[in-house]
Amino acid sequence: MTDLPPPKLTGAFRPKTGTMEAWNAAYVRVEDYLRAHRIHNRLHQSRLIQQILERAARRHEADPSREPTTLAAEETEAMIDLWFAEVLGVRDQPHERIAIDGRVALLLCDGPQKWPYAFLDEKQIPEDFAKAMRTGVIEAGPDMTVSSMVPRPIDLGLITEAAGETLEQIERWPIVRALLLWLLFAAVLGGIFYATR
Repeated sequence: MTDLPPPKLTGAFRPKTGTMEAWNAAYVRVEDYLRAHRIHNRLHQSRLIQQILERAARRHEADPSREPTTLAAEETEAMIDLWFAEVLGVRDQPHERIAIDGRVALLLCDGPQKWPYAFLDEKQIPEDFAKAMRTGVIEAGPDMTVSSMVPRPIDLGLITEAAGETLEQIERWPIVRALLLWLLFAAVLGGIFYATR
């Protein structure tokens, strides 16, 4: 486990717009989101939540019609995506791919346990943590290619051909078909009667 110094908390968070209830709800949402990523270190969690809420508060000042909870969730998602892209070195991939690869790699390398202060740290990412994250990325197989398949007749062999022809003949003569069904029924009854003796 790498022992890094604990992060320092900055000044108090005091948003200029929005109600305290709305910002408390945003705080809880971000805290739950970080906990879902297994970030249980309370000091690191508090620092990240404050950083995210400060970004959301700046956006809320520019557009007070938006909910602080929504802005905080968007900021959290954006920060995590940018951080995953930076750590994994995949800035050109779409959002969904970065999100999936990053979360899987984080869980596979057990990052929150082994490097408790590394998640979302933009300044000091331990090299062994970054290496563990990169090796945890699941590589997709080759891309799908279009191929053409020409239908071919199915060769079932001589026995199936003979059976098919016999069934066709039976279909043409309904009296023979009825006679065969009665014979089959009689044979089954005879078999049952013989077996019970």
